[in-house]
Amino acid sequence: MTTRHLVDPQLLPLLDYAVPLAITAETLGAAREAIAAMFVPPSAEVLERVTREEVLIPGWGGAPDVRALFYSPRYERVCPAVLHIHGGGMIMGAPEMNEQRNATLASELGVVVCSVNYRLAPETAAPGGVEDCYTALAWLHSNAVSLGIDPHRIAVLGESAGGGLAAALALLARDRKEFGICLQVLIYPMLDDRTGLPPRGESTFGEFIWTPELNIFGWSALLGEYPGGSGVSAYAAPARATELAGLPATYIAVGALDLFCGECIAFADKLVSARVQTELHLYPGAVHGFDLIADADVSKAFTLSYRAALAKSFDIIVSDVRLADADS
Repeated sequence: MTTRHLVDPQLLPLLDYAVPLAITAETLGAAREAIAAMFVPPSAEVLERVTREEVLIPGWGGAPDVRALFYSPRYERVCPAVLHIHGGGMIMGAPEMNEQRNATLASELGVVVCSVNYRLAPETAAPGGVEDCYTALAWLHSNAVSLGIDPHRIAVLGESAGGGLAAALALLARDRKEFGICLQVLIYPMLDDRTGLPPRGESTFGEFIWTPELNIFGWSALLGEYPGGSGVSAYAAPARATELAGLPATYIAVGALDLFCGECIAFADKLVSARVQTELHLYPGAVHGFDLIADADVSKAFTLSYRAALAKSFDIIVSDVRLADADS
């Protein structure tokens, strides 16, 4: 039975445009090329207000260097920073897929945004991807003065697979006790390798965009084995974590028709039980990746919401940012 009638009417074009890919090991390369073909560079108007650099962050312990895209406001001022982690089911994607949003975020909030190009599965299994993200976090902290960053105001933000990696990174940073994170922004995050496993029966989750079949393929690629088994690390699947106390304040947003809806609600519940400051936004009629339809009312509400969470965590008053920009 289809759930199309439950989808927000303003989001219906997304269902026709983003037909779920039947990804296999043989078709993964073509799927990556198809995703890359949809990357849109930031507008000239936005780039007038920020600087954009491509940086190579030295890898740790023999790991390869980590490429990142770095956006910063065009004025001299110590800024908060956002470490962004892109989506793509652990198997696809690159920082370029979020250029417009990241450049706009840097411009409108007056923050530095560093978007990391972590290694993808199956070429690199867990924990390679999250270690790349940790390398980027360490670089932001270690070079805070030269980068114009306030090391006490560094947040992590990711969508889908990137949201799962952001949650894993927060766990890793908490446990290693080397570098701090003030906020984790998890946008329809991919948290639990057990989601979508059979037997499923009828469900209102995951009919569109990112399906149970794709989820199983993505997790299998990341873990190097069929998901759902014992011994899966919380640094790969954060929903496996048994102790969440001590994590940074958390913002979670997910659509009510998203495959990840249930796991996001469960993770938020565990965070609240662990006395972590938690904000959960559940959007009715929204499917995975709903904010790709940027002018939909639900997408506008979401954008205002997550930016407000960042501004609150960073203690930013937007009018102050505009004044600083005007004075530069």
